Amino acid sequence: MKVDELTGAYLKKAKVRFEALLFYKDNEAYSDVVREAQELVELLLKAVLRSVGVEVPKIHDVGRTLEKNRQLLPQVLNERLNELKKISKRLRKERELSFYGAEDFIPTEEYELEDAEMAIKDAELVLKTVQSALKEGNDS
Repeated sequence: MKVDELTGAYLKKAKVRFEALLFYKDNEAYSDVVREAQELVELLLKAVLRSVGVEVPKIHDVGRTLEKNRQLLPQVLNERLNELKKISKRLRKERELSFYGAEDFIPTEEYELEDAEMAIKDAELVLKTVQSALKEGNDS
């Protein structure tokens, strides 16, 4: 694994976004928590792909790409890959609704504290796993 400047920037941006999740939650902006959690997870998983030399696809859920390149991933990521893929897929599905909503779906009314807490928990798991993987990869 190689942490180049762009990969490092993704990690830095993800850490800042994680702090923002707590701000949004404290201000009852639950749909924003969900949207930002999705972006945070996307950045982190794309950082992993970059660090193992895989071209990063221009899509929001890179779970399949991680699976196809499983043999390149550090052990800590392989151990949690199924969980990371589920988180990425679930948040990807919420991406547009949490931001734009729809005629029959007002994001500020539909998302609740429970949704925000789940998004924060999932984002934190991905953040810690990726941080551990990048550290593991650099120690090798």
